[in-house]
Amino acid sequence: MSLTLCNLHFTKRPEKTIYLSNALIKNFQLTGKKNIHIRLGKNRIPVLLKTVKKNGKHIYLTSAVRSAIQVPNNGGILIKSVEGDEVQLGPLIGILSDGPLSATKPFGSRTGFVKQLLKAGNQKSYTFGFTPRDIDWSNESVYGYFLNDSGGFVRRHVPLPDVVYNRLPSRRSDFSHATNQIRDRFERKNIPFFNWSFFNKSDIYKLIEDDQTVNGYVPESHLDPSMDLIKEMLERHQIVYYKPSSGSLGQGIFRLTYLPSRGYFCRYRKASGNVLLRFKTFKGLSRMLQTRLGSQAHDYVAQQGIRLVEIDRCPIDFRFHMHKNGKNEWVVVGIGAKKAGRGSITTHIKNGGSLMTPEQALSKAFGSRSSEVLQKSKEVAIKLAEAIEFHHKHVLGEIGFDLGIDQEEHVWMFEANAKPGRSIFRHPLLRTEGKASVEHILDHCLYLSQFHRREDT
Repeated sequence: MSLTLCNLHFTKRPEKTIYLSNALIKNFQLTGKKNIHIRLGKNRIPVLLKTVKKNGKHIYLTSAVRSAIQVPNNGGILIKSVEGDEVQLGPLIGILSDGPLSATKPFGSRTGFVKQLLKAGNQKSYTFGFTPRDIDWSNESVYGYFLNDSGGFVRRHVPLPDVVYNRLPSRRSDFSHATNQIRDRFERKNIPFFNWSFFNKSDIYKLIEDDQTVNGYVPESHLDPSMDLIKEMLERHQIVYYKPSSGSLGQGIFRLTYLPSRGYFCRYRKASGNVLLRFKTFKGLSRMLQTRLGSQAHDYVAQQGIRLVEIDRCPIDFRFHMHKNGKNEWVVVGIGAKKAGRGSITTHIKNGGSLMTPEQALSKAFGSRSSEVLQKSKEVAIKLAEAIEFHHKHVLGEIGFDLGIDQEEHVWMFEANAKPGRSIFRHPLLRTEGKASVEHILDHCLYLSQFHRREDT
């Protein structure tokens, strides 16, 4: 296979002919050939091959060819030769999300992020956004959202994508019957689809609980624990986090504490602010939890509390934004240090937390050892990502870890997210990492679509 970046042009000529510059003819070893195939996505047609006298790497498509294989626009694009008699344009990278029926914001609050991906991706691929309702399975095509020169959306019919990056916005949509059918259909057509769906906390804990390479980084965790088990964990650890297995943004979390001389304490957050309750006996605490949660308790996880390092007596943890790169390797792309607000049980920004760089946080917590601690935490994060991917049955390309570090410098994984939020990249000192995150997503799409070996540019 030979792969290169070229300039694609359209011509209004009606015949099914493509014109390649001499540089491309030589690059793809097509000298002397008159008939080949051209492909975009699953669309493939036979064409007459002719040479055009133009310096550089150029391809010209007639209107008949453009229409037959549904080429959305001209410009810089990757092209590869396959088995000697076929050239393929692309790749077609589809960003799957959803939102209200809106011409300007079709992906709701994620529209800005989708535009970022499209702007960066269109420099060497056909990158477009689409929603579940835009798929036409009968014709194996998508009515996608492309960016025009002014930064607005323009709709184009294109073949099914070569790879799909899943950014459906909610667990409700991600786990619906309709979405499961979409995923299964793409899988049956051998179209890579990542990330498969939101993670469930308890499922991730189970995946790696027997993996001796990483299970030492996961606090003791139990799905649907009995009240007796929670009491036992409090006696052993003094702090237990009781949280929904499928929750996010710190919602629905209870921080339980046991102080032998003072009793049991429960912190949680509601709309009016942080709440602290004290109970003389565990029976009173368990009655309150059962009353508040009812049947929802079956989807709750009890997790060992860790005494994290603190700044100004406020605990800090870290969001590690992980990506697969163009070589299919896990790398740490961005890290945000989150400091809890006063009285808050989590470090979430929406709950009063504040964001800083890892260097700022670790230098305050560990002084001269901060660089070593940061390097160790990066190595742990990569090990965790590799382990989750190894045990997970679907394609992964992005993970957000919530990691903590205790006073002994031990790293702990509290949560793993398949579709991590991007709030850390709003920090002025993390914007470069935000751009790198976008590039890694696109590089992994090139890898999955087999457009990743650029021998010649």
